[in-house]
Amino acid sequence: METDTSSYDKGMIAPDLLAILCCPETKQEIRLMEPHLVEQLNHRIEEGKLHTKGGQPVTEKIDGGLLRKDGTVVYPIRDQIPIMLIEEGILIESANQS
Repeated sequence: METDTSSYDKGMIAPDLLAILCCPETKQEIRLMEPHLVEQLNHRIEEGKLHTKGGQPVTEKIDGGLLRKDGTVVYPIRDQIPIMLIEEGILIESANQS
């Protein structure tokens, strides 16, 4: 039986791009989220529990995410494109992402 990795692949970005990206708001380092954390985040999105820094509810699942070093904001990745706009950052609690 073959495992579907297509959504995980969409959540990946090139390592050389990841090396130069940082949080556009604070300039903190960011790291690629592990797949199990992306699944947890998508579950919370389904439940309507997450909002963007711009105050909008997050309604669209993400393929991956770039977690800010302080663990409070995730920048979504959709179709291998990181969405690095401050107002599109997803607010999360650092305790859930450590």
